Amino acid sequence: MPSTLPDTRMDEDIIEISDSEREDNSSNSDMDVEITGVDVGTGVQVVPPSQQSPQPADIDVKLTAEEIVPKDAATIAEEKKKLGNDQYKAQNYQNALKLYTDAISLCPDSAAYYGNRAACYMMLLNYNSALTDARHAIRIDPGFEKAYVRVAKCCLALGDIIGTEQAIKMVTELNSQSTAVSGEQSAVQKLRQLETTIQSNYDTKAYRNMVFYLDSALKLAPACLKYRLLKAECLAFLGRCDEALDIAVGVMKLDTTSADAIYVRGLCLYYTDNLEKGILHFERALTLDPDHYKSKQMRSKCKQLKEMKENGNMLFKSGRYREAHVIYSDALKIDENNKDINSKLFYNRALVNTRMGNLRDAVTDCSRVLELNSQYLKALLLRARCYNDLEKFEESVADYETALQQEKSSDIKRLLREAKFALKKSKRKDYYKILGIGRNASDDEIKKAYRKKALVHHPDRHANSSAEERKEEELKFKEVGEAYAILSDARKKQRYDSGQDIEEQEQADFDPNQMFRSFFQFNGGGGRNSSFNFEF
Repeated sequence: MPSTLPDTRMDEDIIEISDSEREDNSSNSDMDVEITGVDVGTGVQVVPPSQQSPQPADIDVKLTAEEIVPKDAATIAEEKKKLGNDQYKAQNYQNALKLYTDAISLCPDSAAYYGNRAACYMMLLNYNSALTDARHAIRIDPGFEKAYVRVAKCCLALGDIIGTEQAIKMVTELNSQSTAVSGEQSAVQKLRQLETTIQSNYDTKAYRNMVFYLDSALKLAPACLKYRLLKAECLAFLGRCDEALDIAVGVMKLDTTSADAIYVRGLCLYYTDNLEKGILHFERALTLDPDHYKSKQMRSKCKQLKEMKENGNMLFKSGRYREAHVIYSDALKIDENNKDINSKLFYNRALVNTRMGNLRDAVTDCSRVLELNSQYLKALLLRARCYNDLEKFEESVADYETALQQEKSSDIKRLLREAKFALKKSKRKDYYKILGIGRNASDDEIKKAYRKKALVHHPDRHANSSAEERKEEELKFKEVGEAYAILSDARKKQRYDSGQDIEEQEQADFDPNQMFRSFFQFNGGGGRNSSFNFEF
């Protein structure tokens, strides 16, 4: 792709050399002038200096041609320009710039001087000043082809497609054979195509694609502030606020009144949950440009989110959980791109769900938080606690282990130990669940539960069932007996509840039928030798 920067070599395409520079002025520039003969007016003979007697030290009669005939402004300007050309060739552009400026101040009607200074500004990447000089040169000399070339280069660098095309057209009209702007002609066509693609991606919110295409556009138009700020806006939408802020601040150094730059900075504050300062920036942008549509939208969105967050927090603290749930849910609909704020809103709603007993919904909300921000420790710990309460102990242990990697605190270590212990307990038979009772069941409730379950699963009741069904019921009958044997014994129950393992020998000696007979013999009436009959 042709470069849009001017050629750093000093050639005829950049610097204008006047005919007077080609003349040799050395014969009269610094020559001493000696005068001999007779003064016509007085008749006094003039003695050459070499033949005169010494003069006092404070009298100097040695004169130069310049002192006799002073140089005019145009001659000095040409000399300044020539010195500027030398500095330009040596790539000392700041020095060259000063010399060209001196030439212009001496001879402000020279198109060539403005053209040379424009070239110098271009090398210093000051395209706006270069464009101003090039256009001034054209006003002085409308047929100055090289000035139009520089206008085309500057407009392209600044992203001014129309200005570039108009300048190219003028070059062609002045010289149909010129190839000086062929590179710019190709580049401006590509830039126009890129602008169409960028706009279509902006309309569909394809911000990643936009960043790619804007980088391509900035290679063609490196000084285009519009492209820079549009890229910064997309980076903010993508959550890359540090990069976006750097671009916005850079533009503000060039133009403190750029409403677009202030808008982007406000956007970065908004997406990092600094709503108050974001609102101030959007209002500042609207002060500079009352019709700045994006700032109007974002100011409204900022204020709405701030108000809803504060209302939801107030309702939560006052115990009005259902109302808080509604507020947080509505706030989450405002801007799906604001990951920072939304992660906090999801976490707050998860807390509300735990207070309302909606543990599964709380887990879902915590998972959404971690999708937005995997380092959100509070959400990870809350989900681990919910998993534990839902008796999903493996998931709880996994979350606590992840949390411990993020923060090696004593509290998290303790929670992890407790979760692992609960997981170990969960892998044993849940005797409370087998009997269908709670962990705080009384002795009478345990007895009633055993009576009911034992009668349901007694093998005699399923004598006419299939072999597979009989085997399944026998297993359940045995489990019911095991559960009663443990939970009806105070010592064993205490060990079971504390998570200790029940001795395998004790379990091996257990006979569910003996347990059944003993229970109904001593709890169902009749003496030791009496028979106890019941109907299924």
